[in-house]
Amino acid sequence: MTACIVGWSHLPFGKLEGETVESLIVKAAVGALDHAGIGPEDVDEIVLGHFNAGFSPQDFTASLVLQASDAFRFKPATRVENACATGSAAVHQGIKTIRAGSAKVVLVVGVEKMTSTPGPEIGKNLLKASYLPEEGEIPAGFAGVFGQIAAAYFQKYGDQSDALAMIAAKNHKNGVNNPYAQMRKDLGYDFCRQESEKNPFVAGPLKRTDCSLVSDGAAALVLTDTQTALKMKRAVAFRAAAHVQDFLPISKRDILLFEGCSEGWKRALDQAGVTIDDLSFVETHDCFTIAELIEYEAMGLAKPGEGAKIALEGQTAMDGRLPVNPSGGLKAKGHPIGASGVSMHVLSSMQLTGEAGGIQVPGAKLAGIFNMGGAAVANYVSVLERIK
Repeated sequence: MTACIVGWSHLPFGKLEGETVESLIVKAAVGALDHAGIGPEDVDEIVLGHFNAGFSPQDFTASLVLQASDAFRFKPATRVENACATGSAAVHQGIKTIRAGSAKVVLVVGVEKMTSTPGPEIGKNLLKASYLPEEGEIPAGFAGVFGQIAAAYFQKYGDQSDALAMIAAKNHKNGVNNPYAQMRKDLGYDFCRQESEKNPFVAGPLKRTDCSLVSDGAAALVLTDTQTALKMKRAVAFRAAAHVQDFLPISKRDILLFEGCSEGWKRALDQAGVTIDDLSFVETHDCFTIAELIEYEAMGLAKPGEGAKIALEGQTAMDGRLPVNPSGGLKAKGHPIGASGVSMHVLSSMQLTGEAGGIQVPGAKLAGIFNMGGAAVANYVSVLERIK
């Protein structure tokens, strides 16, 4: 346990009119420092997670964090990016900095401003997280990529529309009680299952309710070493932090296995000295419902092709064997790319300190987090435990 989360901030996700990348960064950074009970002068290093890919004309954003306080001037600040796992990439970079002994306190901010971009450009920007020479012409952008994955899964294991609708309905039900969620509406299983004017097919067998939301948002957290953390108000420790990178072209892998996700979970659970059944809950990367379904199998809850059973039996519901996405996941919460991984760590820390309000998992002691960039290309797994 080389690093701990000692403070955080989470802005509401959604279509945030009047906000900019800069304003979101500043609000999240100030909030995290206040929550940690420290000032900007106490921060040794800053890491910003910002995907961008054309969403913001301001592409050099690391120093925007310095807009939060003049006291940040001359402190090292770096922007990191790893597609949809950009937020976790920033968190894990902060952990490495502390582990190396080159910083005692690291401020991590994740941000994205997506909704001011026209629809066709949004799809084009997101498709940059795929292998363009082979996947760049897939219709419907990144949804098209996962639509093809879903179609291949259905072809191999049968129609899984019931399970996908159950996953969507579960996450939307959970999101109702998350004050930071973009969509706080219990859509119900029937609505998610049936094609309708309000829930049309988007790509392959995926309907609108199978796809995460385009979103604006920011979240931030403060990391420090364990010794320092134990002297502060709270300390949520990393029992494990694993990062596994896989090939970018889907053609070089069996895309139905999410092998990078599976390897990431194996390494993290081994590091932490626990099994999947020891976890109190998991926040996982449900950019599309088919992703959550395959992730059940990759994390070891089910054998390949049997993830549907986990969903249909309610094993991942709030009162199930292992609650998955008590926050509502990306499905209900929204998916501002650079902020998503930081958000997962913040909301998991809230769970472990009993501050999660209406989405609280009773007695939560051990959190599992999986954040994915591309189609199981960048895979980050964290295991968190409160130690103070």
